[in-house]
Amino acid sequence: MQKISVLFVTQAAVIAAMYVVLTFVSSAMGLASGEIQIRLSEMLCVLPVFTPAAIPGLFLGCLLSNLLTGCTVIDIVFGSLATLIAAILSYQLRNHKYPLLVTVPPVIVNMIIVPFILKFSYGVPLPIPVMMATVGIGEVISCMVLGSVLYFALDKRRVIFHQN
Repeated sequence: MQKISVLFVTQAAVIAAMYVVLTFVSSAMGLASGEIQIRLSEMLCVLPVFTPAAIPGLFLGCLLSNLLTGCTVIDIVFGSLATLIAAILSYQLRNHKYPLLVTVPPVIVNMIIVPFILKFSYGVPLPIPVMMATVGIGEVISCMVLGSVLYFALDKRRVIFHQN
């Protein structure tokens, strides 16, 4: 069994904290939940390219955000699992020829899972395909657009994520 380093735990904790703060910022603007949502925290979904600590960090950040913003139990569980699945899939793409493909799994996973959460947990009356489109648009803005900006900002400093 591999020993978990202090760096790994610290990175995961900082990523989780950033996710929570950015979700609260989005929530304050009315963008963190509902059928149209642009969670600024979702831009952090590019971080698995830089460190595997992003996987537990994103999961824990989403879990805490959903707990602290008053989401339903179904949303807390399945929303957080969607983020975990997306982070694992993004991590698998970290060495791809096109590194920005890492932004695709969060969009697709959330487009599939979140509309069902909205329908069955919150009773949103829109048809599932419509919510897939609205959630997808929000994820494209958060993950693909803002996430790409974050990726290019961090890629120049990639060395800070690795232990010496």
